[in-house]
This record gives sequence, C-alpha cells and structure tokens, in this order.
Amino acid sequence: ASTTLLVQVHGSGGNLASVQLRATARTLSARGFSALSISTRQHDEHVNTDNFFEIRRDIEAAIATAKALGYGAIVLQGQSLGTAQLAFYAATDWDPAIKGVILTGAIAKLPWKARHILIQDEDAYRALAQEARDALRAGRPKATLPMPMRWIGGRPAPMTGQHFLTYRDEVASAADTTFWIARIPRPILLVRDAADGVVLPFEPYMLLSAARAEGSLVPEIRYVLLPNPRPPSVEGHTFADNTGPLAEAIASWLAERGL
Repeated sequence: ASTTLLVQVHGSGGNLASVQLRATARTLSARGFSALSISTRQHDEHVNTDNFFEIRRDIEAAIATAKALGYGAIVLQGQSLGTAQLAFYAATDWDPAIKGVILTGAIAKLPWKARHILIQDEDAYRALAQEARDALRAGRPKATLPMPMRWIGGRPAPMTGQHFLTYRDEVASAADTTFWIARIPRPILLVRDAADGVVLPFEPYMLLSAARAEGSLVPEIRYVLLPNPRPPSVEGHTFADNTGPLAEAIASWLAERGL
C-alpha cells in the first residue's frame, strides 16, 4: 500500500514489452517502485483497428487490478498514441488514487496531424472519411476500409472505420490531447527525445500551452527534452538511445513529488 505503481500504456501497435516501458519499469523497480504494463486492444497486429473510447476499458481494468493488489498510489504512464488514451482517461476519471500522469512521445492533436502531416492529400482524406462513415452507417464499423491511410514514413496502413472516425477524423475524433490535457487535475510530466521523428518539435509546446491556459485544472506540468545528436527517426520516437535518461527523468520527477 505504500508503494507507487506505474500503469503503463504502449503506443500504436506496441505491447506490454515496449522498450521504453520495459526500461522504465526495470530502472524504477530497483528503487522501490512497481509497474503494471498492459497490452491494450490495439496491440501488435490489431494496430489501427480499435475504437478510441473502448481503450478506456483496458485502462480501467489495469487500475482495478492495481487496487486489487493493494496499491493506493497510481501514476499513469503513456507512450505515443497511449498518451492520448491516458489523457482522456485522466481527464474523465478523477480517481484520488491517481497521483500523476507521465506522457512520453506525446502527440498533441492527432486528428489534425493525421490530416495535414500524415495523409497530406485532401482528396484521400475526404475519401477515407466518407468510407468510414459509410461503414458506420452500414453497421460495419470494425470492417477494414477499402482504402489504406498514409501513415508513418509514408507507408500505407489498413485501418477500420471505427479507428479512423475516433482517432483520425477532424470532426468525429476525440483523440485530441490539447483538449483533454487542460482537464487533468493532476501533475503532468512531458518527455520527448530530441531525435523523435514522429512527434514534431512544436507538439509538446501545444500541450504546454493548453495545460497552462486560463482555467486549466493542471496543478503543474514539466517538459523535459532529452538530448540526442542523431537525426530524427522512428527509433528516436521510441527512446531507443535514451532509455536510461528517460527512466532517470521519470524517477527524479516522482521523487520530487514524494511518490
């Protein structure tokens, strides 16, 4: 009951053994912390198939498990897409057991990013949006869309209608962390690798601005940028060169708050 537990949520197509989560858990466990890393319903081959709102149930299950094991102090830690999922959860469940939120490789405004950074083609975006709506109205939201979406690195990615609508569509999606972050009544830590080629340098500042806006419920937020001389890459997004400094930044932040 006196130990702080991190509930860890991976990014797109990741799983409970994702490198940045595993490295953090191993480092912190040696210092008296615990970690519960989960695979959500969009793990591995299920990437780009899920409904944003249903991930909440996976996080709820992890919180319930943590409490059943006796933990009274819980910190939420999300990576990449998992940061949007955790921000939504933390903003809509003010459980007093949740003492803080850690967002690593955090995407600021996913629907906007999908349309203007990933897809970069208005005709393709509108076609995908129409296909997704058609699938929903036909009662087949879990069906894979006929047209793939341009994704990370420009490669085509198959996805379901429910995923596009709840994550990527600028009208229907709720995966906008700039909206949810101001509604989190807990301390927040943001961490980005300087070589991150997925989350762009301006995105953390969008989140900082939202968290510090007038009326925000966030009591405090800190942004840590980890130095990395390598050029931007997908590996930088996973903290492949910076797992040690990432764990140290998290450990220091937790210690400062007496967790």
